[in-house]
Amino acid sequence: MTVEDLLEKQTEETERQAALENRILCCTAAGCVSCGADGIRGAIAGEIKAQGREGKVEVCGTGCMGLCSQGPLVLSAADRKLYGNVTAADAAALVSPNPIDRQALAPREIDLGAPFFIKQTKIVLANSGRVDPERLDDYIAAGGYQALAKALNEMTPKETVEAVRKSGLRGRGGAGYPTGLKWELVAKQAAPVKYVVCNADEGDPGAFMDRSVLEGDPHRVLEGMAIAGYAVGAQQGYIYVRGEYGLAIQRLQTAIKQAEREHLLGSRILEQGFQFRIDLRIGAGAFVCGEETALIASIEGKRGQPRQRPPYPPESGLWGAPTLINNVETFANIPAIVEKGAEWFSAIGTANSKGTKVFALAGKIVNTGLIEVPMGATLREILFEIGGGIPSGKFKAAQTGGPSGGCIPEQFLDVPVDYESLARIGSIMGSGGLIVMDETSCMVDVARFFMEFCMEESCGKCIPCRTGTVQMYDILRRMTTGEADEDDLAMLKGLSELLRETSLCGLGQTAPNPVVSTLKYFAGEYEAHIRDHRCPAGHCGLEAKEATR
Repeated sequence: MTVEDLLEKQTEETERQAALENRILCCTAAGCVSCGADGIRGAIAGEIKAQGREGKVEVCGTGCMGLCSQGPLVLSAADRKLYGNVTAADAAALVSPNPIDRQALAPREIDLGAPFFIKQTKIVLANSGRVDPERLDDYIAAGGYQALAKALNEMTPKETVEAVRKSGLRGRGGAGYPTGLKWELVAKQAAPVKYVVCNADEGDPGAFMDRSVLEGDPHRVLEGMAIAGYAVGAQQGYIYVRGEYGLAIQRLQTAIKQAEREHLLGSRILEQGFQFRIDLRIGAGAFVCGEETALIASIEGKRGQPRQRPPYPPESGLWGAPTLINNVETFANIPAIVEKGAEWFSAIGTANSKGTKVFALAGKIVNTGLIEVPMGATLREILFEIGGGIPSGKFKAAQTGGPSGGCIPEQFLDVPVDYESLARIGSIMGSGGLIVMDETSCMVDVARFFMEFCMEESCGKCIPCRTGTVQMYDILRRMTTGEADEDDLAMLKGLSELLRETSLCGLGQTAPNPVVSTLKYFAGEYEAHIRDHRCPAGHCGLEAKEATR
């Protein structure tokens, strides 16, 4: 495929879709599939045939439409109406051209003018819910691979790196390292072989951002990786994806085959001299493999354990070669940056945190689901406007950053959500999981939950993490059962500092974060558990146990 062919295919597919009377988009992301979306899509296809409307109406699956709490979701493109909690019995009304038939769906119509939709700014999720992730032509019709064509034909590799640097994009995997600087480090290496690796080993409890992007718009990630390969001088890429992400893996495999067939991946991409191949590597579900050196070891066929740095992967990574590692969301930003320019991207967000961030809203929130907002939006805006607020009770805390993050109390609801602001109040951005808690949540038990996760996921290579997380978990467990005392509280604080200062990798270094933040902002709950053998949230049942002693 040449650039001219790409433009011609875009025009043809756009015109084909425009000629349809209706295009019914059925969310087939993992959440809606678990609620029967595949059966609904099949029922709609059957109704199209039964009503003799083939060629006039088509149904296709899409990625996540965001409002997971009301899935399965179906969008009628002709009149821009979105319906929630759809069933197979609704198929006839969805296909029918008669407005009267549609009236039966009115109670389940979702207002697209609601804050959940209009307060978002979509870059990474721009195509999710709009294109069929299993049809390359859908992605091309939406402008897909135009950024790759622009980079290959109008920009040098150095100019491509510079565009990413000027955009201010920072890695969306958690640490927030400047993406352009990382690309520059790899590009400067004078090595015959280099690699590009996409970290899709998303393992935080409550996080499903990367999974949703891979399920809903896999070609965007492939295009971002290909641009990265061109920029840094690599010809081979790997996507390291969790084995639990079966649907994402299936769609990635389909997308890679489609792109290779059309010479958008592989050799002579767009009939240029550039070649770049992408292969999948399936992880076994070890949380520690989200750390880049452990991930590299796993791809190499070794046990997934981190190693000391330096050397860093840009100098010596996969099989000792310079390696660029970014996560799914980071690569998904690249096509838009190349196509629209660094200045466009850097105008979004804050002074030091540019662009948007994708979050997975979960927990005690009305609108659970997937959202994308500009950096700098406040927690209050995210939770109470986009998220719809707390369904019952009162807001107590929001946990960001997964097991490596912290719990943010009500007093910080108006703090901008960006890298620096979150760090100042004892949390981190992380990959984008955002778990909301109300007054029924016990903060000591929340800390225990995350510490148990870190304990079980520790690779065991370094002593502080291997044994320290066990000791911290045991103290927290005894606090929730009324067995801990003041000495245990002092030990918990000491171990938190020890792990932060002496652990080998980010898992152990950040494992104390949920403990430290809850000790800081909810100290009264720890004191009640230890001194009064009472759980203020009524969660641990300590008063009942104390009464039976």
